[in-house]
Amino acid sequence: MKKLRIYLDTSVFGGCFDKEFADASRKLFEEIKAGRYILVLSLTNIEELKKAPEYVHQLIQDLPDESVEMITLTDEIKALRDAYIEAGVVGRASFFDAEHIASATVADVDLIVSWNFKHIVHFQKIRAIMQSIC
Repeated sequence: MKKLRIYLDTSVFGGCFDKEFADASRKLFEEIKAGRYILVLSLTNIEELKKAPEYVHQLIQDLPDESVEMITLTDEIKALRDAYIEAGVVGRASFFDAEHIASATVADVDLIVSWNFKHIVHFQKIRAIMQSIC
């Protein structure tokens, strides 16, 4: 059976240390660590996580290499990110949210996981994203 490739936006990493999201976030990282899913990471994740405490970085370091897939920031991702912003799917202030969504889209992941209910997992935003790429 093919493993699901999942993209986590940065909120899920921090969610491991947030009372509201800790149980679900930690369970997801345990599932990735156990090899049930492939974590797809982008340079956007890495850049945002540079500001995070060491214990957040440890989440990635604790994962086996075969459970992590790294994607680079391509011209296609940049163009899609810019298209989301120009279409008003997200505002310019949400530049990195648009880049997360574009990265996951171009990487053709099976699932995006986020605790960002304002921009990434907001039903109206999802509809707008789908309409802009179809």
